[in-house]
Amino acid sequence: MADVDALLDRLSRAAEAERSAAVVKGRVRRTVGYSLEVSGCEQGVGSECLIEVDGGTVPAEVVGFADGTSFVMPFGDVTGLHPGAAVRPQRDRRGPAIEGLLGRVVDGLGRPLDGRPLADTPIGSNDRPSRFNPLARVPVAKALDVGVRAINGLLTVGVGQRLGVFAGSGVGKSMLLGMMSRYTSADVVVVGLIGERGREVRDFIDESLGKAGLARAVVVASPADDAPVLRLRAARLATEIAHRYRAMGKSVLLVMDSLTRVAQAQREIGLAVGEPPTTKGYPPSVFALLPRLVEQAGNVGNGSITAFYTVLAEGDDHHDPIVDAARAILDGHIVLDRHLADAGHFPAIDVEASISRVMPKLVDAEHLKWAIAFKELWSRYAQQRDLIHVGAYAAGSDPLTDRAIKLRNDMNQYLVQPIAERADVADARAHLSKLMTSA
Repeated sequence: MADVDALLDRLSRAAEAERSAAVVKGRVRRTVGYSLEVSGCEQGVGSECLIEVDGGTVPAEVVGFADGTSFVMPFGDVTGLHPGAAVRPQRDRRGPAIEGLLGRVVDGLGRPLDGRPLADTPIGSNDRPSRFNPLARVPVAKALDVGVRAINGLLTVGVGQRLGVFAGSGVGKSMLLGMMSRYTSADVVVVGLIGERGREVRDFIDESLGKAGLARAVVVASPADDAPVLRLRAARLATEIAHRYRAMGKSVLLVMDSLTRVAQAQREIGLAVGEPPTTKGYPPSVFALLPRLVEQAGNVGNGSITAFYTVLAEGDDHHDPIVDAARAILDGHIVLDRHLADAGHFPAIDVEASISRVMPKLVDAEHLKWAIAFKELWSRYAQQRDLIHVGAYAAGSDPLTDRAIKLRNDMNQYLVQPIAERADVADARAHLSKLMTSA
C-alpha cells in the first residue's frame, strides 16, 4: 500500500511539474540594476509576468526587448532570485472595482493599503484611457471652485483644465493640493502620490485631506522606495480611475504629486533598457510619456477631469527640462515662491509668474480687469521694493507706485489664507472687487 501511495505521489508531482513547465515562457539569464534579462519570453511590452524566487513569485512587467532577450522589471523585492529562474505569464489581472472605491487608499496595482478588503474586477484594454479625437473634446467654459482665494480670484481654473504647480521642495505644494482637494466643488477627487516620502502619504491623508476630504476621494500611493515600474503604474492607475469616473458623467479633480517623480521613474526604466540619455540624463521616452499622461485629462461627453500636476523645480531651477516640458503642455501654471514661504506667506503663490491660460473665457470683464489691476500693482511694488525699503522713493512721483504702497497690506491679506479656511469663487470675486475699487 505504501508503494502505491509513493507511486501516486511521484506521478502527481510529475504531472504538476509538466503543467508548470508548459506555462514557463522564459528564464532569467542576467540582472542589470533594476532590469532582468530574460530569454524565451514571448510576452509583449507592457504585459505582466511572474518571476520565481525562493519562497514564492514576484510580479513584474516587460519593459523592452532586443535580440531575443526581454527586459523585465519586477514590482517588488527579488531577494532569492537565482540564475535560470522561471518567468511565467500573468493573465487576467484584477484591479479595483470602481464601486466602493471612494475613501480608499490603494497602491500602484490597485491593492488596498488601508487594511480593509476591496472588491476587484478584471481590467482589460477597454478599461484603459485611450487617445481622444481633439474635436470630440468639450471646450473649457465653466469655472471650477477650488476653495483657494488667490486661485479663484486671480488664476481662475476651468472645469477640464490642466495646470501645473511649480515649486522647489518644501515650499507648500502638498498643503496647497490638500486644500484644493478638500474644498473643491468637483464630485470626485483622485489623488496620485507618486515617488514622495512614505511619511508624507499618511500626513497628506490625515492632515491635508482629512476625513471629510477622504470620504469623496480615491488615493493611489506609490512612495519613493517602490520600484520605478510600480511608480509609473500608480500614475497610470490614478489617471485610469479618474477616466472611469468621468465616463460616469462625474466632475473629477485629479491631483498628481508629482509629475517630476513620474518622469524620473520613466528615466530609470529607459536607461535600464539602454535608451540614450539626452537632456539632463532624461531619455526621449520621458518627453513622449508626459503629454500622453496629461492629455488624458479634460472634458469628454458629460464628464470632466480637471487636473493639477506638481512639478518639482530641483534646486529652484525653473528651467529644468521637465519644468520646461510641463509648462509647454499644460493650460497654465501656479508658481510657488520660496521667499514667500520662508516669510510665512501661505499659500506661497507668486502671482506675477503664475497664469491660467483659460481665465479670460471663464470670468466676466470686470473680474478680469480687477485681476489684471491687482497683478499690475503687485508687480509695480516689486519693481520699486528696494527704493521703498531704503526710503529713497519720493511719494507722489508715480501714482501707480503710490497706490501699490497704499494697498500692499490689503493685497497681501488677500493672498494669504489659513489652511482651515475656505474661500469660494463668489467670495474671491467680491473681495477682489472691494479691494480694487477702494480709494
